[in-house]
Amino acid sequence: MTSFSAKPAHSVVFIVFPQVKLLDLSGALQVFEDANSVCAASYETAILALEAGSVKTDTTVSISANTIAQWPNTAIDTLIVAGGPGTRAASADEALITEVRRLAATSTRVASICTGAYVLAAAGLLDHRRCVTHWESCSHLQDKFPQVNVDPDPIYVRDGNVWTSAGVTAGIDMALAMVADDHGRTAALALARSLVAYMMRPGGQSQFSPVLDQQASDAGGRFEALHTWIIDNLDRDLKVEKLAEEANMSARNFARVYASETGSSPARAVERFRVEAARRLLEDTGLPVTAIADRCGFNDDERLRRAMTRAVGLSPNDYRKHFGAGSQAAG
Repeated sequence: MTSFSAKPAHSVVFIVFPQVKLLDLSGALQVFEDANSVCAASYETAILALEAGSVKTDTTVSISANTIAQWPNTAIDTLIVAGGPGTRAASADEALITEVRRLAATSTRVASICTGAYVLAAAGLLDHRRCVTHWESCSHLQDKFPQVNVDPDPIYVRDGNVWTSAGVTAGIDMALAMVADDHGRTAALALARSLVAYMMRPGGQSQFSPVLDQQASDAGGRFEALHTWIIDNLDRDLKVEKLAEEANMSARNFARVYASETGSSPARAVERFRVEAARRLLEDTGLPVTAIADRCGFNDDERLRRAMTRAVGLSPNDYRKHFGAGSQAAG
C-alpha cells in the first residue's frame, strides 16, 4: 500500500466505499493529478476506505484504497467523499461516519461529489448549510435530512469551507473550481483546456441543460442534425421556413412534426439554444451585452433581456453579476 508523507504540500483525500461511482472518483482525481503538471501545483492525492485493499466500484473496475486508520495524524487540506449507488449504505455505516467526522474536523476544505452528500449529511457536516446533490436524489436527501438546505438546481455549491456538487461530471467542475481557488482562474482554464473540457462551468449554472433537454425530448434523434446546425448558426435568421429547409420538410409539416416529436415549438427551441449560448458568454467573457445579443441572434438588448428573464429570472447584467467570472457564485 502507499505510504504517506508527513505533511503533503496540499493533501486531497478521497473517501470511498463499496459501490462507489467510478467516474465520481476518477474525474475529480484526474483534475488534481493533472494540475500538478499543467499548473505546477503540488497536490498529493490519497484514496481511503474503512478497510485497506480492493474496493468494488459500480463498474467492473475495482480500485485500491488505503485504510482510513493509516492516515497520519495530520491536517487534511481537501477531504472529498465520492458518491455512487453505495452512498445510502455508507451513510448508515456508523464506523465510516465517525471516521469522516473525525477527518473533517481537521480538514481545511470538505466536499462531496454527487450522492456523497448523504455521507456528509449523516456526519452532520451539512447541517443548516446550502448544498446540492444529483437532481434525482435532491428530494430524498432533503426529506431524510431536514436540517440540510438542499438547492436542487446548481452544479455545485460552496457554503463556507464545505463544497457539494451535483451528479458525476459536476465533480470535475467542482474540482476545477477548487484549483481556481488555489491557483487562480487562469491556471484552472489552462487545466480545463488540457482536459479537453467543453467549458469551465461556474457553480451557479443549472444542472439542467436546455440543449440536453431538447435532445432528450427528441428521443428518436430525428432532429439531432438540425439541432447541431441551429447551435452553429444562432446569429442567422432562424425562422420556421429556414429550419424546415434544413430539415428537408415543408414549413407546415415541419412545425407540426417538430412539436409532436419534441414537445416544443421550433421558435421556443431556438430561443432556448440562444439563451444557453448567451449564458455561457455572460459567464466566461467580458463581451458587451449588445455584442452577445448579436452573436446569439437576438439582434438587440431588449429581446435578449426578455428571453433571459423568461428563462432564468434575471436580466443579462444581473446574470453576469451573479455568475460571471469573478463573481461569488462563479468562484
